Amino acid sequence: MNVLIIDDEPLARSIVKEYLFSFPDIHIVAECNDGFEGMKAILQYEPELIFLDIQMPKINGFEMLELIENPPAVIFTTAFDEFAIKAFELNATDYLLKPFSKERFDKALEKLLIQPVPKSSQAVIEAAAQSAGQQNRIVVKDGNKIKIIPVHQIHYLEAADDYAKIITKEGTFLKKRTMTFFEQSLATYHFVRIHRSYIVNTQLITRIDLYEKDSHLVLLSTGAKLQASKPGYARLREMFGI
Repeated sequence: MNVLIIDDEPLARSIVKEYLFSFPDIHIVAECNDGFEGMKAILQYEPELIFLDIQMPKINGFEMLELIENPPAVIFTTAFDEFAIKAFELNATDYLLKPFSKERFDKALEKLLIQPVPKSSQAVIEAAAQSAGQQNRIVVKDGNKIKIIPVHQIHYLEAADDYAKIITKEGTFLKKRTMTFFEQSLATYHFVRIHRSYIVNTQLITRIDLYEKDSHLVLLSTGAKLQASKPGYARLREMFGI
């Protein structure tokens, strides 16, 4: 089995390497200090398993996994992180809480090795993404680059099949997330779903005009004009108290 270690702490990586010495059938293909390096290494080496830290500079472990279409099996390594651990426990995914012993490490690895089909990490990513710690920015792939978009820079989001278009001053970016997900996760940042196709940053709204019998036109300070459905207009009235 080919294994990749992704952790910004050299000591943590060395402990994982030391513990892996007793598993002769496991080959460490690379070590990475952050999510950017980790993503490149996963695409290059296609490991069957990664040991992945969560809190890292640049992009964290969850954000890195979101950018990979078919992530390998994962054993998360983390310092105390309440929302992450809750996500793991809800989805029966193993994790190693730092500092971890050789005995605990062996148990996690042996558990994974005897599973015919390792559990997907997707359920953990979905659960963790609902945490406030994950919602103040959105990480997307922009060609061969990774773009980090702070939530306050988003003008609006538009539905696009299985993706959402994220419209900002710098351009439009695609994220493989449902509009329902963004409707829930961005609500605390003054975003409102005004139509099944649009979620808008209400801080940018300058005017709301009657458009047709049961719909309105929402004008943004950016010049964008978006249609609001009857339920969407009701949400806007509730938010603005009108």
